[in-house]
Amino acid sequence: MALLDQYGRPVKTQALTKSLARPGITSIRQVWGGSTASGLTPQRLAGILSACDQGDHVPYVTLAEEMEERDPHYASVLGVRKRAVSGVAAQVKPASDSARDKEIAEAVRKRIAGHSGFADLVEDLLDGLGKGFAVIEINWARSPREWWPDRFEHVDPRFIRFDRDTLRVPHLLDEADPVDGIPLAPFKFAYHTPRLKSGLPLRGGLARLAAFTWMCKAFALKDWVAFAELYGLPLRLGRYGPEATREDVEKLFQAVANIGTDAAAVLPESMKIEFEAVATGAGGDKLFENLARYLDEQTSKAVLGQTMTSDNGSSMAQAQVHNEVRHDIAASDARGVSGTIQRDLVKPYVDLNYGVQEAYPIVSIEIAEPDNTTERMEAAEGLIAQGLRVPARELRTALKFSEPEEGEEVVGGAPPAADPPALALNREGDGPEDALDEIEAEMLADWQPVMEEVLDPIEAAIMSATSYEDALARLDALGPINSARAIDVLVRGMFLARIQGDVQDG
Repeated sequence: MALLDQYGRPVKTQALTKSLARPGITSIRQVWGGSTASGLTPQRLAGILSACDQGDHVPYVTLAEEMEERDPHYASVLGVRKRAVSGVAAQVKPASDSARDKEIAEAVRKRIAGHSGFADLVEDLLDGLGKGFAVIEINWARSPREWWPDRFEHVDPRFIRFDRDTLRVPHLLDEADPVDGIPLAPFKFAYHTPRLKSGLPLRGGLARLAAFTWMCKAFALKDWVAFAELYGLPLRLGRYGPEATREDVEKLFQAVANIGTDAAAVLPESMKIEFEAVATGAGGDKLFENLARYLDEQTSKAVLGQTMTSDNGSSMAQAQVHNEVRHDIAASDARGVSGTIQRDLVKPYVDLNYGVQEAYPIVSIEIAEPDNTTERMEAAEGLIAQGLRVPARELRTALKFSEPEEGEEVVGGAPPAADPPALALNREGDGPEDALDEIEAEMLADWQPVMEEVLDPIEAAIMSATSYEDALARLDALGPINSARAIDVLVRGMFLARIQGDVQDG
């Protein structure tokens, strides 16, 4: 029985180890291409987008590529969004708990999720974020007993054509059909279309959304440079006397011109050059800077979903709330890439090596929620101070701490013999009278040894005296009474009573 792909087409295994999309000097797929961004105007941009809507997307994907190459901000935020997914390790779950399914899942974990080029594969698939689609060629290797993906090669989007009927089915430009291209070979390509908006893939790329902003920023930067050139240097004035000849005037003019480039000139003693400060263009420098900054912020919103971490230097607290890429956006990107890998890589690998299965192992990239442990602990600390009782296991879970084992060395906490005073005041069933009784009992328990330290030396001096005068002399020899411990016990009792009063009043 012939092996079929997900679209029901027979798989030609002999073509899996050959490179089908690689460009060449004599191939119809040429590496070199012209520029679309140079001299871009609103009219040309409108024409490029309109042509893309009709299926002629080559100028558009060329522009999208050049936008990444020419604008550091757009390249940066787009790269951040890609790496938010490509930097996360993939998880592999078996289709069931059977030994066979676990064996297949382990093979997928080793050959696909554990592939040295897996992160690059994810990032290349996410190239579709900017252009609306991405195609990766899978070059397979084989042994007598196994097939596995050897390497992944990004296919230049200029080599892809879409069917004329739906503009949804990708074809590869080829000598066999240099106009419409040929369908992508089964099991040979991974085709990814990010779900950025509903509709055709060619209308969904971020480059389309950011193109007008990018063009306006290019105009702003060009005008800003011209402004700096005009107002950034002082005006040079050359002065000559009434006796100067035409030759003297020309010599002075040449000297003034040379100062702009050489910063040096030679003049006769009778001539002079002055540098006049000029106006700053009524705040034009701020105008261009604010315009460029505003346009960057709009690009950040389009790509990252927020501007906090990339544009305005906000505080760390803001950056924690607005993570580099909004969690819902990163999770959506990861879900889409995982689905493409599952369809175009995991299923072919399993079918080639184990045959068609009823269920397949799941490869997923899971984006964790931003960690807000600090905020939760600060809130818990404030509530506990107000008398709230919180199970210790929940705090350990929030901090990702495990329960200490019996006899295990621990850091922090109170000695096991007694509860900390603050906890003793909040035990279940304790009322204000019970708490005060505990404080009294605790002070009386400490009072006897404290008073023994004070009274025993006095009693010994009196009992050993032979006369009243001798007793007075012995007491004088004792010196000042050591009352430090007695004071400590009194202060401690007053402190505990004050805490109890604050808890009851709070």
